[in-house]
Amino acid sequence: MSEQPRRPRKPGKSYRRPQKDPVRILAFEALRAVDERDAYANLVLPPLLRKAREKEGPERFDARDAALATELVYGTLRRQGTYDAIIADCVDRPLREVDPPVLDVLSLGVHQLLGTRIPSHAAVSASVELARVVLGDGRAKFVNAVLRKVARDDLDGWLERVAPPYDEDPEDHLAVVHSHPRWVVSALWDSLGGGRTGIEELLAADNERPEVTLVARPGRATPDELLGEEAAVPGRWSPYAVRLSEGGEPGAVEAVREGRAGVQDEGSQLVALALANAPLDGPDRRWLDGCAGPGGKAALLGALAAERGAFLLASEKQPHRAGLVARALDGNPGTYQVIAADGTRPAWRPGSFDRVLVDVPCTGLGALRRRPEARWRRRPEDLDGFAPLQRGLLRSALEAVRVGGVVAYATCSPHLAETRAVVADVLKQHPGTELLDARPLLPGVPDLGEGPDVQLWPHLHGTDAMYLALVRRTS
Repeated sequence: MSEQPRRPRKPGKSYRRPQKDPVRILAFEALRAVDERDAYANLVLPPLLRKAREKEGPERFDARDAALATELVYGTLRRQGTYDAIIADCVDRPLREVDPPVLDVLSLGVHQLLGTRIPSHAAVSASVELARVVLGDGRAKFVNAVLRKVARDDLDGWLERVAPPYDEDPEDHLAVVHSHPRWVVSALWDSLGGGRTGIEELLAADNERPEVTLVARPGRATPDELLGEEAAVPGRWSPYAVRLSEGGEPGAVEAVREGRAGVQDEGSQLVALALANAPLDGPDRRWLDGCAGPGGKAALLGALAAERGAFLLASEKQPHRAGLVARALDGNPGTYQVIAADGTRPAWRPGSFDRVLVDVPCTGLGALRRRPEARWRRRPEDLDGFAPLQRGLLRSALEAVRVGGVVAYATCSPHLAETRAVVADVLKQHPGTELLDARPLLPGVPDLGEGPDVQLWPHLHGTDAMYLALVRRTS
């Protein structure tokens, strides 16, 4: 069969191939993975960046490329609610009718326009080129039209237009301005208490890039060793914490590669230290971490236990997470054991332990700095799903500890339904218990409230919003 002659191109501008921008293409791919697979950016992005650094030729990433890609992904996810409100004002259809890949390109473009120092013309041009590559020329025209509307004003101007006045609807105003779902704003405000200033500072802190914090595991590494690394500064509260300033790479730290140190938020370190230092009546030989995955607190507890001649049992229900715990604990043979077991169906005898930690599964509303997409995935009804498990784990922990021993109930959520409500409900059913004042066990840490439990906050302490209650079994 003879070839058909090509149709002549219509008069006008000659076709230009879209210019591929590896950084923005990678950012788009990360956002699609978050949206399509319910993945977390902190798990998706590192392997994508590692692959990009290993490439040859012009598509190979350097440090500046990696930093820009990271900012585009996390900045877009953190400000998604704000950007959605702005985009909705610029399109002629409900936002739910805009294809998700198109919305991702638009959101990346809006972040460059309103959340970075990239010049407006460059932000629009780069976003349109990205749209041509990943969406096609037709939808790229739509992207171009919307972003040109967005570029007519700055972020403050847009917020004046799309956010309801504070005096008319405080929670909705804060939700749009600070990019949190309304129900999350309400829940955080209830937990925090106080007026407008505190909640605005908290919501703003949720949208800031968190520092990378390392922990020097006692007996295996020292803070001084970690402070010898480039870009390292001392932690604020934990004696084992070292912070990496912007640009610091944990994987480049020898002690981290060898497992003698790890990446661990300072709030998480403080919870483990408070349990380890709580006063006991009687012996101090056997410790339990009843929800040990992925292993950060277990590794710190294991190192402290080994220094004191105590033994740690680390239990994790999911076998693959139990494997992570075993890797984190590797280093003090004979001082610990890792098992895959359900903490609500104990694999141990009642009263077997002197110290018990249960860092229970939760909504994760305390770690929105690190997992910004979680705020859009969680729903109020999720609280009902976690409630029976949280109560069951605390009940099991109280049964596992001996009389005179101490249980630490911890969760990375400040929501009252996951913190004080759980502790109050369970202790009503266990009269032979008493709450200990946890505040003295966090020496030097300010703004710890009236006690006896402790709620940490990103805007006050620079940590995740960890909650801690210490309970002694008295009979």
